[in-house]
Amino acid sequence: MKLTYLAPLAFAASSFAVNAEEIAPTQVAFDDGSVATSLTGVPGDAASGRNIVGNKGLGNCVACHQVTDLADVPWHGEIGPMLDGAGDRWSEAELRGIVVNAKMMFEDSLMPSFYKTEGFIRPGNAYTGKAADETFGPLLSAQQVEDVVAYLATLKE
Repeated sequence: MKLTYLAPLAFAASSFAVNAEEIAPTQVAFDDGSVATSLTGVPGDAASGRNIVGNKGLGNCVACHQVTDLADVPWHGEIGPMLDGAGDRWSEAELRGIVVNAKMMFEDSLMPSFYKTEGFIRPGNAYTGKAADETFGPLLSAQQVEDVVAYLATLKE
């Protein structure tokens, strides 16, 4: 009798573990620039995403974009579009695709790819002046990308 109850629980637990696996940068699936599948299987945290967008040492999105919600962060750029209303202009899948690799949706974009590790012409090893080595990773982690997407989705007109 106990076995019949444990089998569905074991299946559910194993299904969650499979769904919660992180998608590697080289395994991200794009559809017209969008990325429908969460990179982590874990919902993003909008508060953390807000910090990443405004933090000059993390996402530094404000170097190129203006965000009224982040008016306390100085020196917003004007290269990219204003992010106010991003949650109305783009779906969650489109926002994820843009953050992961904007060039998949906007070919001529100057925006860096925040979750990419291959296909660069000459990546460097941080600010050392040396070529990338085996420690080369994406600019943001998969969860940080999900957090940024969660935050951008809150920016409504």
